[in-house]
Amino acid sequence: ADIISTVEFNYSGDLLATGDKGGRVVIFQREQENKSRPLSRGEYNVYSTFQSHEPEFDYLKSLEIEEKINKIRWLPQQNAAHFLLSTNDKTIKLWKISERDKRAEGYNLKDEDGRLRDPVRIKELRVWVERGISNTCQPFPAGRGPTRAIPCGKGPNRSRSLREGAQQEPFPAGRGPTLPLPAFTSRADIVDIKPANMEELTEVITAAEFHPQQCNVFVYSSSKGTIRLCDMRSSALCDRHSKFFEEPEDPSSRSFFSEIISSISDVKFSHNGRYMMTRDYLSVKVWDLNMENRPVETYQVHEYLRSKLCSLYENDCIFDKFECCWNGLDSTIMTGSYNNFFRMFERNTRRDTTLEASRESSKSRAILKPRKVCTGGKRKKDEISVDSLDFNKKILHTAWHPTENFIAVAATNNLYLFQDKVN
Repeated sequence: ADIISTVEFNYSGDLLATGDKGGRVVIFQREQENKSRPLSRGEYNVYSTFQSHEPEFDYLKSLEIEEKINKIRWLPQQNAAHFLLSTNDKTIKLWKISERDKRAEGYNLKDEDGRLRDPVRIKELRVWVERGISNTCQPFPAGRGPTRAIPCGKGPNRSRSLREGAQQEPFPAGRGPTLPLPAFTSRADIVDIKPANMEELTEVITAAEFHPQQCNVFVYSSSKGTIRLCDMRSSALCDRHSKFFEEPEDPSSRSFFSEIISSISDVKFSHNGRYMMTRDYLSVKVWDLNMENRPVETYQVHEYLRSKLCSLYENDCIFDKFECCWNGLDSTIMTGSYNNFFRMFERNTRRDTTLEASRESSKSRAILKPRKVCTGGKRKKDEISVDSLDFNKKILHTAWHPTENFIAVAATNNLYLFQDKVN
């Protein structure tokens, strides 16, 4: 239940939120640097923990809905409070995170925990009073009705992607053959690729992302390795895309696993909106929005696993969904791999680095050493054989601070934070 399922920095980078399979959200706050502890600026401590989702059961469809948090998205801060979105397979919730130093007590219609009282038990009229409490962070659902919880699923489709628009009101929630667009007061499908007969379903939506500057433009990826860019100004239902991104497949390299490993698990726009990045099972690709026929950059994450696809299929690892992220300048890409390895690719120099998140590297001020995977021949001292990789240790979720070289890496139930070397 404590396995981390999503990681996300807020827009300033001072808050870091994680969600886990138990439906919990943990928020970390960055410590402010002071004279007595000049190096404490890079430390994140627990700020708040709350239960976002509970397990449910759909009796109509005989479907269990687990509480696992699939995505967390922060909204730009407008006042002293912070807002974030969290979603499981079915419901998107909007949470308000604020600090309080006073608490009202003595309500007539509510108990102290906020639950409505039974009118039969109300025997007298009370006047509420404010009592001082220590300054605490209190998360609570923001708004009323559909503002608090938005259903985003029909049937067994799962919400896997979540992103607010450039104007921070509507946001796409990608899952299954449909792409719903929940506003804060309603919900509507903007993409529906579901066939009339579900037995003919051959393609599902795997991820969706709004353009960072143009609130009317969004992209969504599919299990067939394609990306479609849509403009909501053209029609309310964007079944017809404006651009179609797909890399032609080499017929000589096609195999039984081709369609599985080409499925896109994550898509991200660059901060400047010129490029987008996609992650499939073996590689990361960077696309220019003005060129649809092929990516402008391709980075192999763990090409050495191509010869082991059969065993990866048998243990279901081939269906793992890896995420990817940009640094604040869009100059470096980060994504995860197996054996608790994560890869970094510098776009200008084409230099790639493999690092490992482990207990040894979690020591304070420890310096990460690059790792290498040996695919054959004589193995060097600092290399690890591809046959020795632990596929149970995997890094699926990573996040990069919006302005600094500070990263968060989720490895199973551990969260690792790394930053540039501090002098």
